[in-house]
Amino acid sequence: MKSRGGLYACILNRGNLRLACWKAARGKRDRPAVRSFCANLETNLAALADAIVDGTAPTHDYTTFTIHDPKERRICAPSFVDRVVHHAIMNVCEAEFERSHIADTYACRTGKGQFAALERARHFAARHSWYLKLDVRKYFESIPKVTLCEAIDRKFRETRVASLFRSIVFGHTPDSPIGLPIGSLTSQHLANFYLGRTDRFIKEGLRAKAYVRYMDDMVLWADEKSTLLEWDRTLRDDLGSRLGLALKPPSLHRTSLGMDFLGYRVDPHSLTLNRRSKLRYRRKYALVERLVDEGRMSESEAQARLGSLVSFTLAGGEACAGFRRVV
Repeated sequence: MKSRGGLYACILNRGNLRLACWKAARGKRDRPAVRSFCANLETNLAALADAIVDGTAPTHDYTTFTIHDPKERRICAPSFVDRVVHHAIMNVCEAEFERSHIADTYACRTGKGQFAALERARHFAARHSWYLKLDVRKYFESIPKVTLCEAIDRKFRETRVASLFRSIVFGHTPDSPIGLPIGSLTSQHLANFYLGRTDRFIKEGLRAKAYVRYMDDMVLWADEKSTLLEWDRTLRDDLGSRLGLALKPPSLHRTSLGMDFLGYRVDPHSLTLNRRSKLRYRRKYALVERLVDEGRMSESEAQARLGSLVSFTLAGGEACAGFRRVV
């Protein structure tokens, strides 16, 4: 489905750029780069609009670091001006990506999210005997840039909009033909968009009625194990040949045994934190307590940190209020 026209002008609109600056600055207003940009906001926004037009806007200035939460991930944090550009683009283009998605994909979408995906997974688990859980091996790092940009070209009728995305995609590790940076707004939406073709193939080609995807975590349900085995073989061939992606070994089990999904254990009639999430919760909670005891963290900082931590354990129960939740 092609996008509507006039998107490029909307991206450059001064009001949109102001909104993008406000979004990029949230929680970071005390940082020198943010204060410097906002101190002369209108002049800097005008210069940024000119830079977008002439192709010199920064779209790939990243600070790279590694986290272990729980597995090692290389995070690429965009500079502040990069984030302004990314927000300006996505303020306008997010709705166009939304038009491409099926109902049962849940990442990077307003009104969807992790706990809506968990509730839908629980719904299907209560109605089917078997599940097949798949995820892509090193998904962000393995996305072919050319194939992704070809999909973007088909999506956006304005070549200048497609070119903006192309500059972001190829600006990261320009010598590599694969990979999107983990940690940027545009990467999340582009990665979610890239598997949209697989969503449609599963629903329309395989005619799977019970299916949920959260980024590259995909689950299909059926009443016959043989059906899921056939779908697994078909999807591996399809993702490899059409999208250049490789799937990890599948998880194929009876739904009555439960399934680890998005940090929770999904059973037909309950939702619980899985073992790994429980360990992470206890470890992080103990760390905050120790930092407070040692005077290295204030009470207000601890409350903010623990608030987000505790909300992860509670939100699933709120989203799935119709069944038993155990933490």
